Amino acid sequence: MDRLTPAQRRKNMQHVRNKDSQIELRLRRALWHAGLRYRKNVRSIFGCPDVVFLRLKIAVFCDSEFWHGYDWERRKHDFKSRQDFWIPKIERNIARDREVNARLAAEGWTVLRFFGREIMRNLDECVRIVAETVARKKSEVSAR
Repeated sequence: MDRLTPAQRRKNMQHVRNKDSQIELRLRRALWHAGLRYRKNVRSIFGCPDVVFLRLKIAVFCDSEFWHGYDWERRKHDFKSRQDFWIPKIERNIARDREVNARLAAEGWTVLRFFGREIMRNLDECVRIVAETVARKKSEVSAR
Protein backbone atom coordinates (compact mmCIF):
# COMPACT_ATOMS: atom_id res chain seq x y z
CA MET A 1 0.00 0.00 0.00
CA ASP A 2 1.22 3.48 -0.83
CA ARG A 3 2.19 5.56 2.22
CA LEU A 4 1.13 8.77 0.48
CA THR A 5 -2.37 9.93 -0.25
CA PRO A 6 -3.32 10.17 -3.93
CA ALA A 7 -3.03 13.97 -3.72
CA GLN A 8 0.46 13.76 -2.20
CA ARG A 9 1.58 11.19 -4.79
CA ARG A 10 0.22 13.36 -7.60
CA LYS A 11 2.11 16.39 -6.28
CA ASN A 12 5.33 14.36 -6.06
CA MET A 13 4.96 13.02 -9.60
CA GLN A 14 4.30 16.52 -10.97
CA HIS A 15 7.73 17.57 -9.74
CA VAL A 16 9.62 14.82 -11.56
CA ARG A 17 11.62 16.57 -14.26
CA ASN A 18 12.46 15.23 -17.68
CA LYS A 19 15.07 17.92 -18.31
CA ASP A 20 17.26 20.18 -16.19
CA SER A 21 17.30 17.64 -13.37
CA GLN A 22 19.85 18.01 -10.58
CA ILE A 23 22.13 15.35 -12.07
CA GLU A 24 21.89 16.84 -15.56
CA LEU A 25 22.67 20.36 -14.32
CA ARG A 26 25.61 19.09 -12.30
CA LEU A 27 27.15 17.26 -15.26
CA ARG A 28 26.51 20.14 -17.66
CA ARG A 29 28.13 22.68 -15.33
CA ALA A 30 31.19 20.48 -14.94
CA LEU A 31 31.46 19.92 -18.71
CA TRP A 32 31.17 23.66 -19.35
CA HIS A 33 33.77 24.37 -16.66
CA ALA A 34 36.08 21.85 -18.39
CA GLY A 35 35.79 23.87 -21.60
CA LEU A 36 33.45 21.48 -23.40
CA ARG A 37 30.72 23.20 -25.41
CA TYR A 38 27.54 21.34 -26.21
CA ARG A 39 23.86 21.59 -27.00
CA LYS A 40 21.24 20.43 -24.55
CA ASN A 41 18.02 18.46 -25.02
CA VAL A 42 18.13 18.43 -28.82
CA ARG A 43 14.66 17.18 -29.70
CA SER A 44 15.51 16.49 -33.35
CA ILE A 45 17.86 13.69 -32.27
CA PHE A 46 16.18 10.39 -31.49
CA GLY A 47 15.85 9.92 -27.73
CA CYS A 48 16.37 13.65 -27.03
CA PRO A 49 19.81 13.33 -25.38
CA ASP A 50 20.52 15.53 -22.36
CA VAL A 51 23.87 16.72 -23.75
CA VAL A 52 24.85 16.65 -27.43
CA PHE A 53 28.07 17.33 -29.29
CA LEU A 54 26.44 17.70 -32.71
CA ARG A 55 29.43 17.87 -35.03
CA LEU A 56 31.08 14.93 -33.29
CA LYS A 57 27.86 12.91 -33.02
CA ILE A 58 28.17 12.27 -29.27
CA ALA A 59 24.98 11.89 -27.23
CA VAL A 60 25.10 11.93 -23.43
CA PHE A 61 22.22 10.79 -21.24
CA CYS A 62 21.88 11.43 -17.49
CA ASP A 63 19.68 8.62 -16.19
CA SER A 64 18.05 8.49 -12.78
CA GLU A 65 18.29 5.15 -11.01
CA PHE A 66 14.56 4.78 -10.46
CA TRP A 67 13.23 5.59 -13.94
CA HIS A 68 15.99 3.82 -15.85
CA GLY A 69 16.23 0.67 -13.75
CA TYR A 70 19.62 0.81 -12.06
CA ASP A 71 20.47 -2.67 -10.69
CA TRP A 72 17.04 -3.71 -11.91
CA GLU A 73 17.18 -7.47 -11.38
CA ARG A 74 17.82 -6.91 -7.67
CA ARG A 75 15.65 -3.84 -7.12
CA LYS A 76 12.51 -4.70 -9.08
CA HIS A 77 11.20 -6.69 -6.13
CA ASP A 78 11.45 -3.66 -3.80
CA PHE A 79 8.10 -2.23 -4.90
CA LYS A 80 5.63 -2.49 -2.04
CA SER A 81 2.58 -1.41 -4.03
CA ARG A 82 1.37 -1.44 -7.62
CA GLN A 83 4.01 -3.88 -8.82
CA ASP A 84 1.74 -4.67 -11.77
CA PHE A 85 2.13 -1.03 -12.86
CA TRP A 86 5.72 -0.13 -11.91
CA ILE A 87 7.61 -3.22 -13.03
CA PRO A 88 6.34 -3.15 -16.66
CA LYS A 89 6.76 0.65 -16.75
CA ILE A 90 10.42 0.58 -15.72
CA GLU A 91 11.08 -2.41 -18.00
CA ARG A 92 9.62 -0.42 -20.92
CA ASN A 93 11.98 2.44 -20.02
CA ILE A 94 14.95 0.05 -20.02
CA ALA A 95 13.87 -1.38 -23.39
CA ARG A 96 13.43 2.14 -24.79
CA ASP A 97 16.95 3.07 -23.60
CA ARG A 98 18.33 0.04 -25.47
CA GLU A 99 16.36 1.01 -28.57
CA VAL A 100 17.68 4.58 -28.41
CA ASN A 101 21.26 3.32 -27.98
CA ALA A 102 20.93 0.94 -30.94
CA ARG A 103 19.34 3.47 -33.27
CA LEU A 104 21.82 6.22 -32.46
CA ALA A 105 24.74 3.79 -32.86
CA ALA A 106 23.33 2.71 -36.24
CA GLU A 107 23.25 6.39 -37.25
CA GLY A 108 26.92 6.79 -36.31
CA TRP A 109 26.49 8.32 -32.86
CA THR A 110 28.57 7.55 -29.79
CA VAL A 111 26.21 7.16 -26.83
CA LEU A 112 27.31 7.75 -23.24
CA ARG A 113 24.97 7.03 -20.34
CA PHE A 114 25.59 7.94 -16.73
CA PHE A 115 23.38 7.05 -13.79
CA GLY A 116 22.74 9.77 -11.24
CA ARG A 117 24.82 8.02 -8.61
CA GLU A 118 27.83 8.05 -10.97
CA ILE A 119 27.39 11.77 -11.57
CA MET A 120 26.92 12.55 -7.87
CA ARG A 121 29.75 10.35 -6.59
CA ASN A 122 32.28 10.45 -9.45
CA LEU A 123 31.63 13.66 -11.36
CA ASP A 124 35.28 14.07 -12.35
CA GLU A 125 35.32 10.56 -13.82
CA CYS A 126 32.17 11.27 -15.85
CA VAL A 127 33.69 14.49 -17.18
CA ARG A 128 36.93 12.65 -18.00
CA ILE A 129 35.02 10.00 -19.99
CA VAL A 130 33.14 12.66 -21.95
CA ALA A 131 36.30 14.73 -22.54
CA GLU A 132 38.24 11.67 -23.76
CA THR A 133 35.39 10.72 -26.08
CA VAL A 134 35.25 14.27 -27.46
CA ALA A 135 39.04 14.31 -27.98
CA ARG A 136 38.98 10.91 -29.71
CA LYS A 137 36.12 11.91 -32.00
CA LYS A 138 37.82 15.24 -32.83
CA SER A 139 40.98 13.40 -33.88
CA GLU A 140 38.89 11.01 -36.02
CA VAL A 141 37.11 13.94 -37.70
CA SER A 142 40.36 15.83 -38.37
CA ALA A 143 42.03 12.67 -39.76
CA ARG A 144 39.42 12.44 -42.54
